[in-house]
Amino acid sequence: MTAIADQTDPAPDAERPLGLSLRRGLACRCPACGQGPVLRGYLKLRDTCPACGTDLTPARADDGPAYLTILVVGHLMAPFIHWAFVTWRPDPLTMALLLSAGCVALSLALLPRMKGMIVGFQWARRMHGFGAEPGHG
Repeated sequence: MTAIADQTDPAPDAERPLGLSLRRGLACRCPACGQGPVLRGYLKLRDTCPACGTDLTPARADDGPAYLTILVVGHLMAPFIHWAFVTWRPDPLTMALLLSAGCVALSLALLPRMKGMIVGFQWARRMHGFGAEPGHG
């Protein structure tokens, strides 16, 4: 068998490990093989994985990556904001500018990873047509 044939889903009912799929998605890699990039460009999802040929068109991330990014950035930055204010007591304008830049940078770094993670979750749980037999919807 070829390497590509070994990486595709062998049976329609085969187990798809959620944790592995989420880690692969977080790395912006194909949830099926972990080799091919799942995105082309910053947030544009590929139609198929270039490494294993997995069809990625059923993925529907919609606003999920944005909500998860806001949730994570808020939880990471809130303790830092409190610590910075208590420790240094910076000028409010200085603190607002620095922390705004930090929030924007963290958001831009996390957004494509959250999209990959949602695609990995959908693939592992066979949502939106992932894993449906051809011709059966």
